[in-house]
Amino acid sequence: MSNPTLVHPDGRTVILLEKGTDGQGPYLRIEHTILKQGAMNGPHWHPVLQETFRVREGRMRFVLDGEERFLEEGEELVIPPKQIHQFWNVSGERLVALHEIRPPGRHWEMFQLVHKLECEGKVNRKGIPVNPLWLGLAWECIDGYLAGPPRVVQKVALGGLARLAKRLGYRI
Repeated sequence: MSNPTLVHPDGRTVILLEKGTDGQGPYLRIEHTILKQGAMNGPHWHPVLQETFRVREGRMRFVLDGEERFLEEGEELVIPPKQIHQFWNVSGERLVALHEIRPPGRHWEMFQLVHKLECEGKVNRKGIPVNPLWLGLAWECIDGYLAGPPRVVQKVALGGLARLAKRLGYRI
């Protein structure tokens, strides 16, 4: 049986390699293949999740709590909980990166939702859902917070949109 693969309209892929539990607890392992240079997300942080990135092919740029780092092929970076981070594909060609999330939270659902919305043309050119209800559901799946707006504001505004979306029948 093959691993679930999400192929986006721009050609990038997200492959679920493995989901399970080991001596360190539950985890999710993903492989990203990114074909275009640029930001892969906005600045954000997770209260509980730890993310590990390993570049298999290409080059990534990270900003971690305001400090810039680059990862080359074969290099790895661990992002602990509560660290504000953002990352980019800065490869001349494609980027292939392994991504481990511990604990996995709802990250696979987030990847599925982003894929669904992009395939249905429901995001703007930056990949942000244009419908506020989808935005609320996407926010809920990041298992964290956007850098900048206070947590309470995000919980009330975006969390409220997510609750309303579910009541209205929006599903991933």
